[in-house]
Amino acid sequence: MSSSSSSSLSPFSSRDSSHPLAPYGWDADWEAEFAPYAAQGLVPGRVVRVDRGQCDVITADGAVRADTEFVTPRDPLKVVCTGDWVAVDADGADPRYVQLYLPRRTSFVRSTSSKRSEGQILAANVDHSIIAVSLAAELDLARIERFLALGWESGGQPVVVLTKADLVPDAVTLGHLVEDVETAAPGVQVLPVSATAGDGVDVLAAVVSGGTSVLLGQSGAGKSTLANALAGADIMEVQAIRDVDGKGRHTTTTRNLVLLPGGGVLIDTPGLRGVGLWDAESGVGQVFSEIEELAARCRFHDCAHDAEPGCAVLAAVEDGTLPERRLDSYRKLIRENQRIVAKTDARARAELRRQWRLRGAEGRAAMEAKRGRVR
Repeated sequence: MSSSSSSSLSPFSSRDSSHPLAPYGWDADWEAEFAPYAAQGLVPGRVVRVDRGQCDVITADGAVRADTEFVTPRDPLKVVCTGDWVAVDADGADPRYVQLYLPRRTSFVRSTSSKRSEGQILAANVDHSIIAVSLAAELDLARIERFLALGWESGGQPVVVLTKADLVPDAVTLGHLVEDVETAAPGVQVLPVSATAGDGVDVLAAVVSGGTSVLLGQSGAGKSTLANALAGADIMEVQAIRDVDGKGRHTTTTRNLVLLPGGGVLIDTPGLRGVGLWDAESGVGQVFSEIEELAARCRFHDCAHDAEPGCAVLAAVEDGTLPERRLDSYRKLIRENQRIVAKTDARARAELRRQWRLRGAEGRAAMEAKRGRVR
């Protein structure tokens, strides 16, 4: 770990704390959860970065490098992740290993872009999902809704940050853009921010000061600049976006957890090209809460909102109270989520059958060995 990274990860901040790890989110509940492992001589810490079979962990004595061999199972959802609270070997062990991680309170999970459509955990134990959307390009409300569904499903509170607000100098136009996003994000705070000018950064800093936030968005959304503004230092490399299409190159290649001077911690993530849903039914319902409420008034409880008589959702589209774009986006995300769940269930059944066959083979071998001994 570089000296600059180590200094940003120091547990001893200017903020008074009863425990050196409290600024990173350590509390009485985590302490109680960890008690059995403390009795074994293990040390608590929070993962700030994972790469190449090792991870950086912040402990009460500072940042340490530890091996992840024992916390890298085949299931990608169960591998150790940035934001996890872990049990590490005590100082003096060489090498030091992460022995386990504590059960996660929340986790931000997406579906990978591979044909297997496996789940991928991006951050653990998050309180806020900050969705960065650049105003340098045309708003893609459907993509924002997709991010929001995952954000709600994670268990944290989503926040939409409209970055590069300085590129929209007209206050009326900016207000309309904020309203458009608010329509696609019911119950979610939408903040226009210019990290370069400093506008809105203080408001966002106050929002995220009370816990752990994960910063998400596409490449070129201004995440690194925003992270630097929140941290009050150039902790992330920033590269200029292309004027041709408003897109940027990845400036963050791993997920990093950083302590914020105003309180709270931030997990920055690489730009996400694909944002596939992963068992996010409740998250989709939260994003489209007005459609779910309308659906409860449909004549048929299993109404598909297609051509059924007495459909309250279609009636709302016809009278203009529900934008047709919202219904189309809702249908698309529901169908996608159903496909992912079906694939996951099929894989689970296949794995169960494989285990049954394995156990059956082991049982038959044991019976044959027993018969051999009897003879």
